[in-house]
Amino acid sequence: MHPVLVRLGPVEIRYYGLMYVIAFVAGYFLIRAEVRRKGLPLKSEDLLDLFLLIIPLGLLFARAYYVAFRWDVYRAQPAEIFKLWHGGLAIHGGLLGGALGLWLGARWKKVDLWLLADAVVPAVVLGQAIGRLGNFLNGDAFGTPTTLPWGIVFPATSPAGQAYPGLPLHPAMLYELLGNLLVFALLWRLRKKPAQPGFITAVYFLGYAVVRGLVSCVRGDSLWLGPIRAAHLASLLLFLGFGLWLWRAKLWQPQTRN
Repeated sequence: MHPVLVRLGPVEIRYYGLMYVIAFVAGYFLIRAEVRRKGLPLKSEDLLDLFLLIIPLGLLFARAYYVAFRWDVYRAQPAEIFKLWHGGLAIHGGLLGGALGLWLGARWKKVDLWLLADAVVPAVVLGQAIGRLGNFLNGDAFGTPTTLPWGIVFPATSPAGQAYPGLPLHPAMLYELLGNLLVFALLWRLRKKPAQPGFITAVYFLGYAVVRGLVSCVRGDSLWLGPIRAAHLASLLLFLGFGLWLWRAKLWQPQTRN
């Protein structure tokens, strides 16, 4: 694991940040292609407007969610709140902020929310996979100790190495990377299926809820809500909510016109 890409005097450029940049750039071009394929009335400048709304809200909520669950730590070291290169972006908070940004953007640009969401979520889960590679290089989002042959001993200077010095750990971030790629492949296969608006979005949330719920069983840095992992509770709510909507609305069926 090599968290620092290059040092320019006192300034460090980290792979962690680079992976986020790659994810955002790849996401932009993927969303643009899907928007055009779906015939949504959005120009390139409209997509940039949406990105400038959605990404800051996603990052803000991701950080706020994480800090709220670790407030006992950040209360004593408030300056650490702004050191994002140390890790600490909670995906469920990011999804909440991104969803708010998407809703505001759909109203602003006067497009159907669920058609827009269906164009966006394949890029979201691909970006999540790229981001997990950044977590691996940074040594965060790590797993619990394991005796399995693919356990990884992280450097002592990394968050994983500080939490479990010298112990082989589940590469939980790589498990999630693979799971996210599987969800992306499923969405990519289904995206041209005749179905109602929201179908791809529902499949994304169902798929990601399963992936995150399973991976969280071996996460070594989980956020807790009493005796329950916060990720398990969030994944359960997402699975039940979107699963119920998918089933009751029969989103997989083509939309009928009266």
